[in-house]
Amino acid sequence: MPYDYRPFDYVPPAGLREAEPRHPVVIVGAGPVGLAMAIELANHGVRAVVVDDNNVVSVGSRAICWSKRSLEILDRLGVGQPCVEKGVIWQVGRTYHREAEVFNFDLLPEDGHKMPAFVNLQQYWVEAFLVARAVELGVDLRWKNRVTGVVQGADHVALSIETPDGTYALQADYVVACDGARSPLRGMLGLEFEGELFEERFLIADIEMEADFPSERRFWFEPGFHAGQSALLHKQPDNIYRIDLQLGWDTDPEVERQPERILPRIERVVGHRDFSLDWTSIYTFQCRRMRSFVQDRVIFAGDSAHVVSPFGARGGNSGLQDVDALGWRLAAVLRGEAPAAALMAYDCERVHGADENLMNSSRSTRFMSPGAGVERLFRDAVLHLAGRADFARPMVNSGRLSKPCTYPLEAPDHPALPQAARPGSVAPDAPQGDGWLIDALGGRFVLVAFGEAPELPGLPVLRPQPNAAVIKRWLGSEVTALYLVRPDQVIAARWVSASAEEVAAALLAAQEGRT
Repeated sequence: MPYDYRPFDYVPPAGLREAEPRHPVVIVGAGPVGLAMAIELANHGVRAVVVDDNNVVSVGSRAICWSKRSLEILDRLGVGQPCVEKGVIWQVGRTYHREAEVFNFDLLPEDGHKMPAFVNLQQYWVEAFLVARAVELGVDLRWKNRVTGVVQGADHVALSIETPDGTYALQADYVVACDGARSPLRGMLGLEFEGELFEERFLIADIEMEADFPSERRFWFEPGFHAGQSALLHKQPDNIYRIDLQLGWDTDPEVERQPERILPRIERVVGHRDFSLDWTSIYTFQCRRMRSFVQDRVIFAGDSAHVVSPFGARGGNSGLQDVDALGWRLAAVLRGEAPAAALMAYDCERVHGADENLMNSSRSTRFMSPGAGVERLFRDAVLHLAGRADFARPMVNSGRLSKPCTYPLEAPDHPALPQAARPGSVAPDAPQGDGWLIDALGGRFVLVAFGEAPELPGLPVLRPQPNAAVIKRWLGSEVTALYLVRPDQVIAARWVSASAEEVAAALLAAQEGRT
């Protein structure tokens, strides 16, 4: 394997020697979501303990497509630039029916953004960058610490932890479960997923080879090299290529995992050339979530809260959006600056985001694996028409790529201002001199002002430099505007003009989770 999987050092925790004081937060799971959560909390002045039953980054590429919004979040956490520099940048996707291109798209057709549309980067690299940043910030990372029990009290959560040197107890005001799709914590609490399991299997194969394939997403329906099925190709760093191949529900996963079955399939995709298998996996489509992500003092995020099929890059990206929506709120609750009820705003927003992802993912899955009858007739008709008629091409669904949802906030709004910057949406980026507007937002509430702005104690005012991108994305045809932006860079409210009382009321509502 091109990546050097070096285990992290296990250190016997203090709890084996004596009872530990209660911690503000314990995070279960040191994948991208758990590590990002710990760093986000540290940025807000909250120290978290991270426990993980493993001691190495994820084996295999797993999540590889990181969206512009995820890169902005990672940048705020201190690892965005390393991810962009190491990753493969892309923004064009091409979809084929058999050998003919029927549809293509450009995810970021305009300039003036700090981060690219997408970067392909193996999950193990993202985790490695996050671990290094967490260590830099002094996060308490505990490897080979496995949670074996959880009990919720009136004002805390008690965890039983097993280590190579024995067991110990850990207490926290809150626990954030980031322990994956098979979440042991979810099982211990007797909680279940709701949703749909699709009768379809796909093979993932990471191969290492020298090739000149472009940095684009390429998807095929019924290609000659994989007759009657679907295929996907992505370029990754270090001469690694991701290939997804539809197998069908009637295949035997154990048989299909054998190299003698995989290698001929790969050769039909890439031709006769030298390549080696780096990692393989077989997965089944799932579109499911928990009914509620906040369970008293145990809060679920990432795959432990929701799972989707991988087409559309919605897994890792939605997990980072969970971190974005939860971190500042949990920190405010722990500091006594917001009521515990504010955490239900996280639940409301991220359930909304999960449902949007589940809807898009389910539609993509049905298009790729249509049932007999009407579904099959519709899919085949669209593919047939797409090569001949423009109107049919956008209907070809090989996985609508992840974009941050717009939260349904009941907040002050002015409809004459640009839709791209409406309440509930991520604040648009734009150039600012030698820097970027997105860098000036995040970490605290801020009032973005074009024109006069009321003064409120503790609420900084940001006055962007006007340029074409700023005017288009923030002002439109208006001359003045005020935007209240949350710590997660989401717009909480906006006006053409507003009094100090109006801004203060919107700020309090956002802090308390009443919008």
